Amino acid sequence: MFVQEGFDRTTVRMLAQEMGIKSGSLFHHFRDKQEILAAVIEEGTQNALTLARQALEECDDSAEARLHAMARAHLQTLLTDRNAHVVALYEWRRLDPEARDHLIHLRDAYEELWERVIDEALNDGLIHGDRFLVSRFVMGALNWTVRWYDPDGPRKPEDLAHELIAMITPSAVPARAESTKV
Repeated sequence: MFVQEGFDRTTVRMLAQEMGIKSGSLFHHFRDKQEILAAVIEEGTQNALTLARQALEECDDSAEARLHAMARAHLQTLLTDRNAHVVALYEWRRLDPEARDHLIHLRDAYEELWERVIDEALNDGLIHGDRFLVSRFVMGALNWTVRWYDPDGPRKPEDLAHELIAMITPSAVPARAESTKV
């Protein structure tokens, strides 16, 4: 409902109706709508962090492999747990200060993983540029895929990750383009 209607337009009654329960039942689990928003963002961010850490543990130590692993993990989590990430991306600003303070460590931990991988790629000469800008451009490109990517199309998250790395690294080989449909 937060994805479809936005946080501000979603009521507790709408959430309860969507779940097939009475609106008062939600308050046995959550204090208010703000706490529901924080729970959605926390779960999505925690899942993204876990998947990214696993991806880094499973890949070899080369900067290119680690960059690819992070891009693939980000896309997998973004596209398989789409709603939680769309909510985090678009509704973070709606969190009250208490919830934001509670969740900022997860966001920072995730961004720190990216910064380390980008630093490695910069230090190895795999990519060039300002770390801040590179990380923002990469994350922006990855995050925007929720708006245009068709999970039923011919390209999988692995293909998208490979294409992104090919675009930002001159030595990477682009994935074979079989279709213009994404």
